[in-house]
Amino acid sequence: MDNDKPEECKVCFNNYDEELRRPHTLLCGHTFCSQCIEGTIKNAQLTCPSCRAEHSATDATQFPINYAMEAVIKKLRSIQVASVGTVSAKCGQDRTRDIRKKLQSLAQEHKSSISNLISECEEALSQLSKYQGQVRDWKIQHHQLQDRLYDLLEQNKAAVELLEQEDTSVLTMTTEGEAGKKQLQTMLETLNTVNTAQEVFTTIDEADHYNVEVEDWMKKCQELFPDVNTVYTSVKVQETIKKALDTITTETGATAATVLQGDSTTTIMEKVKIIIGESPPETLTIDHLRGMSESIKRLVEAGLVFGVQQDQDDLRYSRITLQDGQLYLHVLQHQPLPTHAHTIQVSEVLEALDHSSTLVFLDLAWPGSLARHRSLARAGSLAGSNRLHIQLSGNTTLGRQFVLLCTGQHSGSSYLNTKLLEVENKGRPAECVYGGDYQYNNGKGGAPLLSHQDDQQYQKSVSAGAVGSPWSPGSHRSAQFYISTRDLTGSRHWCRVFGKVVKGLDVVRAAVNHSDITEVTVVDCGVVLTL
Repeated sequence: MDNDKPEECKVCFNNYDEELRRPHTLLCGHTFCSQCIEGTIKNAQLTCPSCRAEHSATDATQFPINYAMEAVIKKLRSIQVASVGTVSAKCGQDRTRDIRKKLQSLAQEHKSSISNLISECEEALSQLSKYQGQVRDWKIQHHQLQDRLYDLLEQNKAAVELLEQEDTSVLTMTTEGEAGKKQLQTMLETLNTVNTAQEVFTTIDEADHYNVEVEDWMKKCQELFPDVNTVYTSVKVQETIKKALDTITTETGATAATVLQGDSTTTIMEKVKIIIGESPPETLTIDHLRGMSESIKRLVEAGLVFGVQQDQDDLRYSRITLQDGQLYLHVLQHQPLPTHAHTIQVSEVLEALDHSSTLVFLDLAWPGSLARHRSLARAGSLAGSNRLHIQLSGNTTLGRQFVLLCTGQHSGSSYLNTKLLEVENKGRPAECVYGGDYQYNNGKGGAPLLSHQDDQQYQKSVSAGAVGSPWSPGSHRSAQFYISTRDLTGSRHWCRVFGKVVKGLDVVRAAVNHSDITEVTVVDCGVVLTL
């Protein structure tokens, strides 16, 4: 390389500028333009074109601008301009270059604006998808309520029929009672007017007959009334219907509409929350998740519940989602919280788990797979379609380390965005796949996060779905893992097994059959919350 031209990038040989090709210095000390750095980054890794040193990076802006180099370049340009000030052709070239730079800058600004608008559009579509899901849930609930209302109407109809029968019975008995009473009154008047012994005896005999009839009537009344079934049914149906009617409100959301009028910053699902008047605490506890009230459930479904962890000045958040009735704690990341978000300490959530059998998950994606784009999975449209659940067995060092790398608790190190590395014995017994190099993503890294305890016993297995470490716990690559996809035959067995795939082994097998295993990436990971 020509070291006599400090103003020139040693990769593309274009001059540095203050817009598209600013000089950035890598950690190894070598300097290149921003565009070349962007083009060199592959899978969150950058290899220095000069010394081949490896650097973790996703964007050129992660490396500092070499302001000293820019100062030297400015000085050189001022000298060049002074020395060729009389050459008109050179001036014309400079003007052309300036115009080209301005056009490139203008195009870049518009590209950035369009990209931002696309992201906003995707977020709006995500919100619409969630809102549509909520609307459809409400429709289902209304149909269910309608069916229950029909049942109530049938119960009310049956209660009315029972009351009609009871009313008829009461009317009949009342008529009989009135007749008996009238006969007794007649006997009483007759006894007041009798003159002979014969009349007295005759009237008394007749009165005794009516006395017996009235006493029988009174006994029958006590036996017949009230009819237990009729009274109980009537009262209970009335209570149920009144309770249902009393809960109906005539509010139309006018107050919420006034509050939200002209609000363009609150998301659709956040507005739904405001309209229905939910107000759970902003800081949640493990009991809120265990209880899972309707308001908390709605917050989770709206994407407004996050785990939080603060390490010194570093604050990271993990999404908590609800899919198919199961709660998931996703990997910790640096991400902005949405408005009205509610948080819970990640440590509190993990302490509530059964550490002897923790359930973790990995979401895999590769070109052409259903989970090919992580942002779609976040929006909930994929909902873990390429997800596998791994049950960790025993409280082992490798198992605890696997949980740390699924949650990102340990200094941000995690399996997120790592790729699968290699398939062994493809299509044959003992087929398995390797992954887990969170350091370099090429199989050369995966340093342990925890110190190994020599007295620990790991399981052995001959079955597909075994999860273990291909390296001994003390190895500098022991954070890597393997997943067996076919049973072993003969006397062989899988060693250092600390877990097994309990769901999604078909996902791993589909990934193994992909043409290039290194294109299979862990796009999400975390733990399943069995609280």
